[in-house]
Amino acid sequence: MTHSTDVRSPGRSGPRAEEENTRSRVLGAVLEHGPVSAADLGEMLELTPAAVRRHLDALEQQHYIEVTMVRRRTGGAGRPARRYVVAPEGHAKLGDDYLEIATDALESIRRVAGPEAVRAFVQERVDRLEAAYRPRVEAAGDEVAERLPVLVQLLSEDGFAASTNEVAVGQGERRTIVSAQLCQGHCPVRELAARYPQFCELETDLIARLLGTDVRRLSTQAAGAHVCTTHVPLARPAPRPAAGAAPPTPADQTTDHTSKEGRHD
Repeated sequence: MTHSTDVRSPGRSGPRAEEENTRSRVLGAVLEHGPVSAADLGEMLELTPAAVRRHLDALEQQHYIEVTMVRRRTGGAGRPARRYVVAPEGHAKLGDDYLEIATDALESIRRVAGPEAVRAFVQERVDRLEAAYRPRVEAAGDEVAERLPVLVQLLSEDGFAASTNEVAVGQGERRTIVSAQLCQGHCPVRELAARYPQFCELETDLIARLLGTDVRRLSTQAAGAHVCTTHVPLARPAPRPAAGAAPPTPADQTTDHTSKEGRHD
């Protein structure tokens, strides 16, 4: 289910419609890339600083977005930077459809059949996603780095506003990308997941299975974060030896073929 970021009023045309269309693009960029700075928004949308500020101020007044303070990636003791994210009210306006009905339905399931029935219901939903996603993810290749962009695209198509941030070690030519953070700027079931953590738990398991590696959920919108973030190691873990298998053979210590006579102490 894809969720629209359109904030335009119907039946309008001309400069006003163009203005609202641009505002919708700004909101969509905040949804997909937040926390994001005004400068980055202007660059990615090719807008002047004044235009970006005008649209951000309007969206903030409408309670679609809000400001959050984040530490700069460069570290140090500098002041936190201002970044924009979609506000809780904005998430509600952007697609928490039928929330009351869904909440009532899950509560009825829990009351009549117990917590395990709720988990089974969520698992069935996750299984449908896995069946839909797996062919495209596996077609991308066997490596995690090959599969991750496809999964990001699939999640975005279903309204999760997904993106990735690379995590590297070292600097310059020695810089090596070792992992990535899978970010989801919008959660269509955020309010449900806040009441029923099975949504987040089973979604994390789904990501791990599709990528074929262990992942770790760092934050969720259901728990109050602005973005759902999952740590994804890009190198697959080494396979564990089978039960009862002999330990690895140590390096052969007789490979030095230099004779005692040929050595010089």
